[in-house]
Amino acid sequence: MTVVPHKAHHLQAGGEGEHRVSRRRLTWLRLFVVLAFVLLAVRLWQLQILEGDRYRLQAAGNRFTLQTVPAPRGVIYDRIGRILARNVVAFDVTIVPASVPEAQEEAILRALATMLDIPLDNYAALAQARLGNDDVADGPPPLDPNCGEPGLLECFRAAKETPYRPLLVGRDVAPEKAFQLLEQTPFLPGVFVDPKPKRRYLYGPLLSHILGYMLPVSQEFLEQAPSSEEYELVDEAGVAGVEASFERELRGRKGRKLVEKDVFGREVRALYEVPPEPGYNIFLTIDLDLQRAATEALRRGLEEAGSPRGAVVALDPRDGQVLALVSLPAYDNNLFVGPISPDEYQMLLADTRKPLFNTAISGAFAPGSIFKLVTASAALQEGVITPQTRLNAPGIIYLPNKYFPDDPSLAQPFYDWLPAGHGVINVVRALARSSDVFFYKVAGGFPGEIEGLGIERLARWARMFGLGELTRVDLPGEVTGLVPTPAWKRQAMGETWVTGDTYNLAIGQGFLTVTPLQMANVTAAVANGGILYRPQLVYQIQDAEGNVVWGFQPDILRHVPVDPATLAIVREGMRGAVAWPDGTASFAGLPTSVAVAGKTGTAEYCDPLPDLSDCRRNENGYLVTHAWFTAFAPYENPEIVVLVFVHGNGRDVLEGSKVAAPIAAEILRYWFEERGR
Repeated sequence: MTVVPHKAHHLQAGGEGEHRVSRRRLTWLRLFVVLAFVLLAVRLWQLQILEGDRYRLQAAGNRFTLQTVPAPRGVIYDRIGRILARNVVAFDVTIVPASVPEAQEEAILRALATMLDIPLDNYAALAQARLGNDDVADGPPPLDPNCGEPGLLECFRAAKETPYRPLLVGRDVAPEKAFQLLEQTPFLPGVFVDPKPKRRYLYGPLLSHILGYMLPVSQEFLEQAPSSEEYELVDEAGVAGVEASFERELRGRKGRKLVEKDVFGREVRALYEVPPEPGYNIFLTIDLDLQRAATEALRRGLEEAGSPRGAVVALDPRDGQVLALVSLPAYDNNLFVGPISPDEYQMLLADTRKPLFNTAISGAFAPGSIFKLVTASAALQEGVITPQTRLNAPGIIYLPNKYFPDDPSLAQPFYDWLPAGHGVINVVRALARSSDVFFYKVAGGFPGEIEGLGIERLARWARMFGLGELTRVDLPGEVTGLVPTPAWKRQAMGETWVTGDTYNLAIGQGFLTVTPLQMANVTAAVANGGILYRPQLVYQIQDAEGNVVWGFQPDILRHVPVDPATLAIVREGMRGAVAWPDGTASFAGLPTSVAVAGKTGTAEYCDPLPDLSDCRRNENGYLVTHAWFTAFAPYENPEIVVLVFVHGNGRDVLEGSKVAAPIAAEILRYWFEERGR
């Protein structure tokens, strides 16, 4: 038997070595586990003890949210309290990407797309565009103003870059769909149905140019708005009409509330709330029935004349209240509640009659002979003529050439509207018969007969009557028009002012442009003895409890420095235009139950031919014209001024006496004969 002691000893020693290694590894493992638990304990202690308050605040921030509460917008009424614009309930649907479980994203988006009938992705949007015969290249507009994609899926992915900002996926959703979504919200985490006030304009086109409309605010608007106004991207603001002019009064002040939400972001309860302050209610000076009567009268007149547009302004000459303000064609401002679809908006823009354009305050036109009220007042007040001054007014006069006064062949002819002329007349008869030649001579002078008023004085008086400046009516978009002067002509045209320019200005032609509202205000100043009021549209402003916070007060722009006796002479001429057999408005059908004074106007204008070779003319070669008529009544104690403007139709000579005056007659008959009944 052979014994190998060295090998056994070696095996025994090897086993002991491996055992020691194993114990060492186990020790290190135990130390690692202990160290891990120590580190976890330290981290737990750090999270719960050292940083516990901070994380508790963060958790509370996720659980509790401070929200703004929009204020109810003020209601707009007419002068006797009839509602013109109010609020109704509408529903917006939003989705907050951070609150949507990732595993349910596609299912939730697909359900939303189906329920709201919106394209799920851009492919569906393209198909929808084809079916709708829209511009396929553009496709439907984005769901959210801040999303550049029309598909819900693409918008949602883009919105995940700002996951806590609500993504608008449905604006002004029908109530039945909104209620259906509300029932499904427990199964649609991250989806919210928010009730909100929605503007409703009860009379649409009848008052659209007065009331205006609202639109969602833009990023540019937010950057320019004062921070104290607290506008947010989800807000709307007035951008036209009274809605814009009185945005601050109508808007109110937002409230605040702290709400507790569940894990899906749904509101559980409100912990406290600061209620919003409703916007003020506004009562306009507008008489709704007169506005309707004026609109219908103007519409019929435009149709008969084939005119594309026109305006009516009715003022109270005693204090400047705007009783009616009509611009046709109009638009339905309810189209902008929603907001307006691109197709509908494009149709409005493409309409050559310009329904979005407020002709009464934004259109500047040659006034024609109604400007003779200014020329007559200026000449009388400056002593150029007296009530007894009589001038020969033939059908045509020849103004001698300035440099060759003795050469008749170089003299320039100036025509009267009446080829036979008016004979020798004074200023009262010249107004009643609207003699052009009489006012040529009065304004620009005529050799051997009268020196004339001159351009500087005539322009100065035009400005004193409020022309060439804003009336400051309570509406945006008003223009100043133009009172031309020699300095203006040199700067604008590089030409010298000539006497013929003064002749043209004297009868409301040439470079002079005015708005219908400006000329209504001129008429009011003539009627009331020389007070130029600021036309005002707001009669009263009340808070939500009915307390008056602002009441109407007349706002005098200036006292025109003209003697009452002078204006009485001008008014006499206006009365003659209506009451005398040879007055220009004697056959216009003006009511006889009340004494009316008026002035007709027929204003030439250049409507260029397509090839720009000439201006459009009628079949007899005369330039086409606009038609004007301005009036006040009663003559002895004026209570209303009515001005009518009918834009030329591009084919005919539209005479103020035949086109505009009958429209005013219809309006005045309503005011004095039908309104009481």
